[in-house]
Amino acid sequence: MAHILLIDDDAILKETIGALMRRLGHAFTWAGSLDEGRRALVHGRFDVVLLDLRLPDGYGLDIMAELRTAPGAPEIIIVTGQEDPEGAALAIKSGAWDYIQKPLTPNRVTLPLTRALEYRAQKAARRPRAVLKREAIIGVGPAMEACLDMVAQAADSDASVLVTGETGTGKELFARAIHVNSPRGNNNFVVVDCAALPETLVESVLFGHVKGAFTGADRDRDGLFKLADGGTLFLDEIGELSPGIQKTFLRVLQDGRFRPVGSKNELQSDFRLVAATNRDLGVMAAGGMFREDLLYRLRTIVITLPPLRNRVEDVKPLAIHYMNRLCERYRLPTKGFAEEFFQALAAYSWPGNVRELCSTMERALLQHRTEPVLYPKHLPDEIRIQVLNAGGAAETNGQAHQEESQAPAVPPWKEYRRQALDAAEQSYLQDLLTAAGGNVARASRLSGLSPSRLYDLFRKYNLPTRA
Repeated sequence: MAHILLIDDDAILKETIGALMRRLGHAFTWAGSLDEGRRALVHGRFDVVLLDLRLPDGYGLDIMAELRTAPGAPEIIIVTGQEDPEGAALAIKSGAWDYIQKPLTPNRVTLPLTRALEYRAQKAARRPRAVLKREAIIGVGPAMEACLDMVAQAADSDASVLVTGETGTGKELFARAIHVNSPRGNNNFVVVDCAALPETLVESVLFGHVKGAFTGADRDRDGLFKLADGGTLFLDEIGELSPGIQKTFLRVLQDGRFRPVGSKNELQSDFRLVAATNRDLGVMAAGGMFREDLLYRLRTIVITLPPLRNRVEDVKPLAIHYMNRLCERYRLPTKGFAEEFFQALAAYSWPGNVRELCSTMERALLQHRTEPVLYPKHLPDEIRIQVLNAGGAAETNGQAHQEESQAPAVPPWKEYRRQALDAAEQSYLQDLLTAAGGNVARASRLSGLSPSRLYDLFRKYNLPTRA
């Protein structure tokens, strides 16, 4: 028996799906809004969540992050309507298992639900992930566990990997973890700083050269491609490559063959490619700033690292880890921490991510090296000010709410838009029924909507019909 949660405000759909779940032998829970869905997640553990996109108190995707980190990490099936044509794309991009378009019928629901439960059972039966060499990757939350699962998958293959994420999230650490956990781990890990590659010397740097190839070439020199033979080639910040260098890379990536500058012979290099970027290469490719054919080569496996502000549970272990390392480096006694110190760290937004946190720990250590215990006052002023401002905003929230209640009632945009769409939809359906004389079959011909879709809409607005 599986536990299914439906988050949808349609009471008729609740009865239909509830009856289907009971017939299939599953436990069923219904939530009519995002707020009710959140409460259900607190009190229950679910295998699959059916999530409508249009809800009375917000957009369905607003709760996706909470669903993914909920106990049991349920599979998510998005429910979209004909009035939301982008729902399918949004469902895929948000990591949903599948999507279903309304009207929901037993046939439409049963197959994706069954497949989601089969996938869940297979996932639970898999062998536990082998212990990874984590290369100083610190994290205990579900977001980091998901990234480490991807590292384990990547390490088992020779496929190209693209690691994306904001600056300071640890992209090179993850690239090294892929390398050291792979069969190539005992060979070279060669880093190419794409932002620093000189256009005029790129072929010499990448391909190497032979003695006498140009002025100053007093001996043969291997390029980075040859140095990575048998190992891993890491292209850091690949989004910074110029179009000319992108073409150079693509030619070698296709077959691993290249010719050193000044040589008559081609060489072969068997390297595994891992690239990293903090830019959206898909957007760059659409704008003509990045080659699409190179992008296809890079993203066989994609690992997207979360920013530190989205993994607050990891801030404390990261801070302790880096402080202990720093104390060892500077030969200082291990520091103690007041709990308020960690609370302040957790309240900060960390725009520079883990890199900024490490720098902050070093700054606090060096400025207060004689202090045995660190308190919030030992943090840099800019961090303390932002944390205090955030606290002040929270304290004045009640006053702001009181002022808003005295102002003219203006609903949130999403709520206003939903109400306007519902009003227009209801008016159209009333006119349609009048034109069709209450006959659903005729209304279907006039509107171009299926009879089942019209029945759902008429029930939604309690409009009288006849066969």
